[in-house]
Amino acid sequence: MAVKIDESTCVGCAACIESCPVSALEMVDSKAKVNEDTCVDCGACISTCPVEAITM
Repeated sequence: MAVKIDESTCVGCAACIESCPVSALEMVDSKAKVNEDTCVDCGACISTCPVEAITM
């Protein structure tokens, strides 16, 4: 499995970035991006996204 962020849905609120325990997310051009090499697929970011832009 892998965390995926739908850029068309992401509003750039950064809630996911704050929730990530391994700092695998960053803001790029006002959208959240996941570093797949760092991400441990814990899913912590999924429940914090207010627009449901993150899936696994």
